Amino acid sequence: MKTSHRYFSLLAAGSMAVMCSLFAANPIPQEVKQGGFAIGPQAYSFNRFTAFEAIEKAEKAGATVIEFYPGQKLSPEAPDRKLHHTMNDADFKALQDKLAQHKIKAVNYGVVGGKDEAEWRQIFEFAKKLGLYAITTEDVKNIDAIEKCVKEFDIKVGYHEHAKRPLDRSYQLWDPNYVRDLVKDRDPRIGACADTGHWATSGLQPIECLKILKGRIISSHLKDRKEIGKQGPDQIYGTGVSDVAGCLAELKAQGFDGNISVEYENKWEDNVPDIKQCIDFVKAGERRMRPSETVGR
Repeated sequence: MKTSHRYFSLLAAGSMAVMCSLFAANPIPQEVKQGGFAIGPQAYSFNRFTAFEAIEKAEKAGATVIEFYPGQKLSPEAPDRKLHHTMNDADFKALQDKLAQHKIKAVNYGVVGGKDEAEWRQIFEFAKKLGLYAITTEDVKNIDAIEKCVKEFDIKVGYHEHAKRPLDRSYQLWDPNYVRDLVKDRDPRIGACADTGHWATSGLQPIECLKILKGRIISSHLKDRKEIGKQGPDQIYGTGVSDVAGCLAELKAQGFDGNISVEYENKWEDNVPDIKQCIDFVKAGERRMRPSETVGR
């Protein structure tokens, strides 16, 4: 009986180790985290500029990480070339050098889709080469190919959501219940990219959406909004109605270890100061002051 008991204990421990390894895919280094989170801009916040300029702006905003998106012009010196999973080796090396120069780590790439399994393999190869933690997508039709690549490359995938489309009922990703059901029987490295701004536009309370997706949140596009149920410009964290502090607390309670992207769709030509305030809000953690307490300082 003792031998049998020990055997099953070892078997259970081995199974647990396997499960834990599934959730530990390509973790984000602790040294780039601030306030307990890997917080930095989504390069789309700087879509009026090049990827190289986005890296420079990320550093100025106090970030240590960045999430890229496909199609951004690469640099002022090479405006005809783009950051993309098809970029050539020379441009890729230049991108790596630029990241190293400014001490910024690329952690995510999206929102991106692939036309078939071959392109998804190309996307994952690009992500692996860049050392990314995750990929962000809305590509539901290729989820089988995506899952196959997730298992092979050990890189996570988060399903992003845009706002509800009243004239397009086929679009369901806006609903966290749909995303939960989409991924629940899939590899645990497939989950959600929680876009709190688009949830708010859809009339949903972001913190409740996070709870629905508990255990499946891969990354977040964290936004604060002026109103729930309306499209509007993003606000500095803590000045809107999205309860960003509550969202951060919920993510921490869930053991979230992904990246948080400040996708700031406001003041497009000069939003670094606002993005810096958002990053500082996260960095402050429990020492965070209410916005009214910072007036005059």
